[in-house]
Amino acid sequence: MNMGTFVSALLLLWLLPCAQSKYIAYNTTSRVVPGKLNVHLVPHTHDDVGWKKTVDQYYVGSNNNIQGACVQNELDSIVPALLTDKNRKFIYAEQAFFQRWWRDQSEQVQNTVKQLVNSGQLEFVNGGMCMHDEATTHYIDMIDQTTLGHRFIKEEFGVTPRIGWQIDSFGHSSVQAYLLGAEVGFDSVFFARIDYQDRTKRKAEKTLEVVWRASNSLDSSAQIFAGAFPENYVPPSDFQFEVNDDSPIVQDDYNLFDYNVLERVNEFVSAAISQANITRTNHVMWTMGNDFQYQYAHTWFRQLDKFIHYVNQDGRINALYSTPSIYTDAKHASNEQWPLKTGDFFPYADRINLYWTGYFTSRPALKGYVRMLSGYYLAARQLEFLTGRKKLGPNTDSLAEALAIAQHHDAVTGTERQHVADDYTKRLSVGYTEAKDVVAASLGCMIKTPRTASCNSSETKIQQCPLLNISYCPPSEVDLSNGKKLVVVVYNSLGWKRQDAIRVPVVSEDVSVQDSSGRVVQSQLLPIVNVTLGIRNYYTLAYLGKSPTMTPKYWLAFTVNVPPLGFSSYIISSAKGKVAAATSERQVMFASERGMNHTVEIGEGNLKLVYSGNGARQVEYINSRSSVKAPLEQSYSFYSGDDGSVDFQPSGAYIFRPNGTYPIKNDRKVPLTILRGPLVDEVHQRINSWIYQIIRVYKKKEHVEVEFTVGPIPIDDDIGKEVVTKIRTTINNNKTFYTDSNGRDFLKRIRNYREDWDLKVNQPVAGNYYPINLGLYIRDDNTELSVLVDRPVGGSSIIDGQLELMLHRRLLQDDDKGVAEALNETLCVIDDCRGLTIMGKYYLRIDPSGKGAKWRRTFGQEIYSPLLLAFTEQEGNDRAHSYRTTFSALASSYTLPDNIALITLQELEDGNVLLRLAHLYEIGEDKDLSVMASVELKKLFPDKKINRIVDLNLSANQEKADMLKRRLVWRVEGSPEGANPVRGGPVDPIELVVELAPMEIRTFVRAAYGRETQAAVTWVARGRATSGGPRLGRATLAELEVAQPRATSTGGRSPSPNRQL
Repeated sequence: MNMGTFVSALLLLWLLPCAQSKYIAYNTTSRVVPGKLNVHLVPHTHDDVGWKKTVDQYYVGSNNNIQGACVQNELDSIVPALLTDKNRKFIYAEQAFFQRWWRDQSEQVQNTVKQLVNSGQLEFVNGGMCMHDEATTHYIDMIDQTTLGHRFIKEEFGVTPRIGWQIDSFGHSSVQAYLLGAEVGFDSVFFARIDYQDRTKRKAEKTLEVVWRASNSLDSSAQIFAGAFPENYVPPSDFQFEVNDDSPIVQDDYNLFDYNVLERVNEFVSAAISQANITRTNHVMWTMGNDFQYQYAHTWFRQLDKFIHYVNQDGRINALYSTPSIYTDAKHASNEQWPLKTGDFFPYADRINLYWTGYFTSRPALKGYVRMLSGYYLAARQLEFLTGRKKLGPNTDSLAEALAIAQHHDAVTGTERQHVADDYTKRLSVGYTEAKDVVAASLGCMIKTPRTASCNSSETKIQQCPLLNISYCPPSEVDLSNGKKLVVVVYNSLGWKRQDAIRVPVVSEDVSVQDSSGRVVQSQLLPIVNVTLGIRNYYTLAYLGKSPTMTPKYWLAFTVNVPPLGFSSYIISSAKGKVAAATSERQVMFASERGMNHTVEIGEGNLKLVYSGNGARQVEYINSRSSVKAPLEQSYSFYSGDDGSVDFQPSGAYIFRPNGTYPIKNDRKVPLTILRGPLVDEVHQRINSWIYQIIRVYKKKEHVEVEFTVGPIPIDDDIGKEVVTKIRTTINNNKTFYTDSNGRDFLKRIRNYREDWDLKVNQPVAGNYYPINLGLYIRDDNTELSVLVDRPVGGSSIIDGQLELMLHRRLLQDDDKGVAEALNETLCVIDDCRGLTIMGKYYLRIDPSGKGAKWRRTFGQEIYSPLLLAFTEQEGNDRAHSYRTTFSALASSYTLPDNIALITLQELEDGNVLLRLAHLYEIGEDKDLSVMASVELKKLFPDKKINRIVDLNLSANQEKADMLKRRLVWRVEGSPEGANPVRGGPVDPIELVVELAPMEIRTFVRAAYGRETQAAVTWVARGRATSGGPRLGRATLAELEVAQPRATSTGGRSPSPNRQL
């Protein structure tokens, strides 16, 4: 024992209470002490919004044979524990749980909790509905779920969260840092999961805490202080005190055996000094909690009270109850210079051979469903706004909450158990069902004539087809020979005009298509293949409980022209006396015909594909407009999933650990089928018994569409498989490729390289996989290849000239990361059980080098926001006089600039309207479009009188000017101040023009007529009643904006849509 420890021991013995005393008043009043090492004890719990159990099971504490967790008990226990001592503190993140609990509380309890929030004892961190994933989420979904939580917090408590708290996401994105961090108004963001090699280096160099400058376009104007924990989001070893934990408690009753105050204080001081040695300044944070902790909060707080009391009596260091806000302020006050971090924290490995890159693709059906409903939700909110949100009746709130929960880092990631995945899907289905009614009512109202007709009700029956991807669409599968006419209403949620080809299943070839003026529209019939019909029959029975009554023979494809933020109508009828749809010319190539000198050309427009003698794989890509001529080869392979037999670490839901790669060869005995027509050419290829592919080239498009059907993946050989498609070119990309970050920025990747440390390569495939939400590309001095996706996947460039995407995974082992279930998705219909089958699309294009950005950005937006199709029947013969056949919410001839997207247009429950505009391009990405752009609000909303507009932060819970005034300014090591990019300026109240700089997103809120708020846009709607209200001051913006998400009923719901497809 050294002299310091000896003196401390004597001091503690002198301070011991007399043997007769049993009550000790612990002194927990400590605050930050200058000159001492300050240990910030941050009590917290991490509550997964679904994982092993469903979100409701976690909340009420049911199904505890899987996991003993009850969030309701946590919150019930935390409140009285905080009331016991005003110095105690607690932080909470997941609003999906908190709002459930809040709705169950009495007014008295709610008032008490408000006092705890106002005093700083209870602090909300993150503030979203969930702790969203950062790899497989789209930035619009991330914004929406965060806004939903922030609005509630402002509404109920009048506060704005300051701290990002992404402690359990499996890697961390640049979009999270600058967009969901700095642009939201956070002062800092903290997380736990970074690569083990990166963590080791950062510990040695004291660089776990950094200034993260994650946007090349917004640069230092969107930087944020970021901290990675030394290990995980748990306390140091032997300092965890949930009921039945085995950490030694502080036994300070001198009359009992095992008295250990001195021992525990010494262990505390030692652990604190150890962490201080890898941390800058005299402040360290201890995250005092874990998953679903504080179910009996007193077990934690009793021990923390004792540690604070005795450690501070010891005097060597200072311990205090704290929060991340207090910790951040202390770090800032130190005036320290911090190292600079750029880029992101992907991919993530927690130790050798354990790359968490499999979840980028896991549960691809769920990922596709989430992405499809995300775009649908964007459109549904617009339509709800255009016709006015109803006080009674269906709205989009249920879908909003279901999508918000689905962004959780164990939801859309595919890392949950199967019954939990089913629960997410059910919630999404319930939300869709109600939103579908909103869309139907809105469109039914909007197509009525005259235009001033009331929208309170509509007699027009509008139907939609959520299973259109598998060719199931009852409204279009009708017999038109008796004179019936089908009206297809096509809604465009984008802010620019759109020309695209759509397709619907029909039962007869005797059909014709006309536009709203009665002009015949060129159309084409394509046979529905047996693979699609088989999937249609199986999954329709599975999810609707009944088999289809009819079998369509053809896809009817035709080109539509749709105005911005509006719709066009088309009529499908019998072809009697009209020009019938063109039948596709069919050509079949058998193996014997695929000679080396035989070629097949498809494509009637600028783009042509020339198939060589190999038929299915080798293609020449020719674009006559751009003068691109390049060889292209597309193939399929699978990685066999490691079964863990060597070192007990298999491939699983989280982990991608390949054990060899195997090409999937085309079955040359199966013929190659080519379909040609006036709109589109198709090449049908059966790759093997469980992979089918259709390659499409549209006459008026300059990209290739690839539709794939993969599954069920065979496992009769007891080998799990991870299926990839590879696109190979002659591009010399020199190990470099580019992947998107949450559908927003593109980041440069270099194979087998990390910018922040010298990478030791142990997994050359899995360690080079990155999350793909929008797309990826490679380039050299001459050309660039871009591939865009319809859902989150994993992807990479494993060899030069090649891109690959992982499309599907089926594995037989659990990867020992907690879910305790193999990723082996199976569906049973009666006694017919099959593995998961996936239908999806990706798109590719080759451009001259540096010319691909416009396609990636424009078409990427069209993928996210597909045309919304609705169906009704024509009443009478003169539709033009009885219905409005075309509509645009924008002023005549006005469209949004090519580089601007309208990403939010939503009427809130009280009449306020949320508006977001996003610049789509980065600085330097395109010579014409990476520039300042402007939007004329008077033309965006010509039927609205805009009285006042104020800029808000990203999550719309504070004025942006106030946020910027409060923003902490951090010193950066080496003084690299970075660029200070020009942002869009203030909005002139007369001109009402919004400017947006590259990668800038601007958010506004307008108040209902008769209301005012400092952070609001006051618009007066013409021709539509708006409710009045009192004039309110600036104190509570959110009191005007938000209503609590209401409970949803599952009674009378329609069956869940296709989870598998």
